[in-house]
Amino acid sequence: MGLLDDALKGTVLTGLAIGIGAAVVAPAVLPVLAGVAKPLAKAAMKSGLVLYNRGKEIASEVEEMAEDLWAETKAEAEAEIEAGAEPEIEEGETTTAIVQTQAETGVKAS
Repeated sequence: MGLLDDALKGTVLTGLAIGIGAAVVAPAVLPVLAGVAKPLAKAAMKSGLVLYNRGKEIASEVEEMAEDLWAETKAEAEAEIEAGAEPEIEEGETTTAIVQTQAETGVKAS
């Protein structure tokens, strides 16, 4: 950055020389940079695409597992209710069960 700062503080002639130099060198340097950058960009895009697709697969598997777990839990709860037993309630789910029971019976607990 020191060279650029010095050039910007210099005369118009210095800036003009830098501009002409860049214009002369650019046609030789840009194709080389493009030749290197294009394969790197393609490789990065391919990696991103593979990661995206793998992420979608994992999300689908997790969703399927959650749906299966929900269906199993619902079936077990319905079976317990049909059998006349209270569903097993873990600690922390007590308030939900009380509210549900209140809604079913229409009686509020004191």
